[in-house]
Amino acid sequence: MLYSLFQYLDRVYDLPGSGMFQYISFRAAMAVIVALLIAIGCGKPIIRALQRHQIGESIRDLGLQGQLEKRGTPTMGGLLILLSILVPMLLFGRLDNIYVQLMLVSTVWCGAIGFLDDYIKVFKHNKEGLNGRFKIVGQVGLGIIVGSVMCFSDAVVVREQVEIPIQEHIETVVDGESVTATVESVVVEGREMKNTRTTIPFIKDNELDYSWFVGGNQTLAWVLYVLLAIFIVTAVSNGANLTDGLDGLLTGVSAPIVVVLGVLAYLSGHIVYADYLNIMFIPNSGELVVFAAAMAGALMGFMWYNSFPAQIFMGDTGSLAIGGIIAVFSLCIRKELLLPLMCGVFLVEALSVMLQVGYFKHTKRKFGEGRRIFLMSPLHHHYQKKGMFETKIVMRFTIISILLAVASLVTLKIR
Repeated sequence: MLYSLFQYLDRVYDLPGSGMFQYISFRAAMAVIVALLIAIGCGKPIIRALQRHQIGESIRDLGLQGQLEKRGTPTMGGLLILLSILVPMLLFGRLDNIYVQLMLVSTVWCGAIGFLDDYIKVFKHNKEGLNGRFKIVGQVGLGIIVGSVMCFSDAVVVREQVEIPIQEHIETVVDGESVTATVESVVVEGREMKNTRTTIPFIKDNELDYSWFVGGNQTLAWVLYVLLAIFIVTAVSNGANLTDGLDGLLTGVSAPIVVVLGVLAYLSGHIVYADYLNIMFIPNSGELVVFAAAMAGALMGFMWYNSFPAQIFMGDTGSLAIGGIIAVFSLCIRKELLLPLMCGVFLVEALSVMLQVGYFKHTKRKFGEGRRIFLMSPLHHHYQKKGMFETKIVMRFTIISILLAVASLVTLKIR
């Protein structure tokens, strides 16, 4: 809203300083500051309100150190994260940008799924929360929306270098006679085009078109892309949800991912840097830097209250939203194939659960008694069972996430 307002003031009244709102860097800085202030400023009142209405976490006794001490800690704190993201974006973002619109829809959509899950747990006293099938339906629905918009919206394009053959006719005089010579050459021109290309890391020609998998059939390529969007949204949001098991763990792991996504969005949306780094130039995607800044500020502000010992938990309201945002953001800047590296912690946490459940069922069928690979899953609880203190696990997982984030950036130069 402020972008449009100051754009009008700059154009009509030439108001001093209003031109700053045209710069993504200025609006990103303002977004991170406002998000941080909202999260810290509104944290205490929200915690008191949740305590007053007895909206607390119900803890099952799993034999983990310090677990029962957390019983009654206010949950649904993801509302604070959503508020801290949405307000700065409404103030400083360009609301006519298709990528910003997708991110706002994804934030509210995933937050609503998580809120419904938390609501059932807290107010209906059902520890299972929202039925898993309904969660999947919601995530699939978002994947269909995002995939369809990316495929069919005229505002979603990439700039490609197209070689255009041209012929020039040059008249010259040879031995007193006029002779016309034809010279053929190639002109390279940048054109904005719709396609299903994405970035593939560690490859010299670092672009992959999904139509290659279906023999160049563009219709089947769109279908494949939508299915991929569904898988990514579902996998990353559930991976983030599984990671949210210790004080400050998900916020600490997610912050480096969000920062790197913001950097990648800036580079992909800047024609000079995209050309220098030989990466795909995506017009208008630079606006996502403002969103990444707002989310980074929201996560840092939430960490103020969520770090050990946590005064508030984000619940599924926050964890599903964080995972969904990261998934959709990566699709918007066409870096979804970097997610296994960038979100390595989410991946390992999810794999630990799948391996544990799969091995337990297999051994129960084979030996009549279920056996386990880990002391407990997800993986962070395995280390808790081994006696490692909670803050040490969170710090080490955060360091690993930072290293993976840096490695994701390095892929821009390693081909």
